[in-house]
Amino acid sequence: MQKKLAELKNRLMEINDLQMAASLLNWDQSTYMPPGGAVARGRQMATLGRLAHEKFTSLEVGNLLDALRPYADTLPYDHDDAALLRRTQTDFDQATKIPAELLSELLAHNAAAYQAWTVARPENNFKAVEPLLQKTVELSRRVADCFPGYDHIADPLIDFSDEGMKAESIRALFAELRQAMVPLVKAITDQSVADDSCLKQTFPEDDQLAFGMKIVKQYGYDLARGRQDKTHHPFMTKFSLGDVRITTRVKENDLSEALFSTLHEAGHAMYEQGIRLDFEGTPLGVGTSSGVHESQSRLWENIVGRSRGFWQHYYPQLQAVFSSQLGQVDLDTFYRAINKVQPSLIRTDADEVTYNLHVMIRFDLELQLLEGTLAVKDLPEAWHGRYQSDLGLRAPDDRDGALQDVHWFMGMVGGAFQGYTLGNIMSGLFYDAALKAHQEIPDEIAQGQFGLLHGWLKENVYQHGRKYTANELVEKISGGPLTIAPYIAYLQNKFGELYNL
Repeated sequence: MQKKLAELKNRLMEINDLQMAASLLNWDQSTYMPPGGAVARGRQMATLGRLAHEKFTSLEVGNLLDALRPYADTLPYDHDDAALLRRTQTDFDQATKIPAELLSELLAHNAAAYQAWTVARPENNFKAVEPLLQKTVELSRRVADCFPGYDHIADPLIDFSDEGMKAESIRALFAELRQAMVPLVKAITDQSVADDSCLKQTFPEDDQLAFGMKIVKQYGYDLARGRQDKTHHPFMTKFSLGDVRITTRVKENDLSEALFSTLHEAGHAMYEQGIRLDFEGTPLGVGTSSGVHESQSRLWENIVGRSRGFWQHYYPQLQAVFSSQLGQVDLDTFYRAINKVQPSLIRTDADEVTYNLHVMIRFDLELQLLEGTLAVKDLPEAWHGRYQSDLGLRAPDDRDGALQDVHWFMGMVGGAFQGYTLGNIMSGLFYDAALKAHQEIPDEIAQGQFGLLHGWLKENVYQHGRKYTANELVEKISGGPLTIAPYIAYLQNKFGELYNL
């Protein structure tokens, strides 16, 4: 059995190498590749994706999994080998249902759609990508139909990124969250809006980037195994556990853009850097779900990076870098500025309190696109309508409307957005558990020290990689199922104090 297990791991490593090579090509397309390379890049990524898919769904891998099943049945559930075989079998069952030709077509289309989006968004030209988005919807439906028996057509697509979640359960969770959030949003926005003009001055790009990197290095982001580059839409990517990269975008007239996207993406990266090295190249060597991954980015960006204690330590340092801009701005003014609550058009710029409303809009729209109750040509107007009804705003164009997010133009429609709000909910739950273990964490943060928090997360979340499902991890950490209570309590305490509610 050990010989067969070693053979399986060797095959999985080879497959992972192909996938990571494709990730490297995708990173290059999003950072440095000239536009003229788009067509060939799409073909190259499709080739690597097809080869990886064919190798993974091969008869040899299937036979090895069958041969190892009796061995897996003798192991405790928590055993590493049991988890590896369980997760590999799940992935194999999914992958064998998707024809290699369909996967190759989807990957090639994604590369073309992404390149078109990078041109269409600045030009406010939804018509240019409408047929591409229509094909994305059609391909997404074809992928979902590879998994007959679903309750909702989005269920298989959601399961890819948040295993065990379904459209119905997410809608119920979102409805509970909305019930708690709407009164909080109203109570805050009934007051005068915080002044964030101190963030809207001119801040040189190099200084912004250097300050953000200084912080994430102190967080624990290992620059011997990482780096940061610029892109259209910030993301984290990994080519191995020794090469985990982040990207950001900079606006010289908005200090918060690069800073908080750097903190956000570093949260993703530290998760991947914290996975056990012996999981490298296997299905266990990645974050367990979209929601858990987002819990880490949102925890380090918001719960830590927008806290008062954090800025008690870092604000004098920021003032020293930007003395002419912030030298006369006191800490309270700056703290209120970075925590300003106001309905806005851009999800990535949204405050903590209204952010989830942005996610819910996208989640509902993509379900309608998949159901066929919303035509792609009508998406821009449907987008404007939801923003008007939910946030009282209407974007002046499609650039900040239906073209705003890259997700539908570099992947599938369905399963793309729910992880952001699931992550917010989990961030509150995980941080609450960390505080119960180490009450002194806030005092450490106020001194610019993050060892206790980072260490707790490595021990309880990061090291496990994908050994446990998100629901199992939540149960293991909190002793119960996923609940919105710690997250809501965090928001009510923080913003209740900030806005005297």
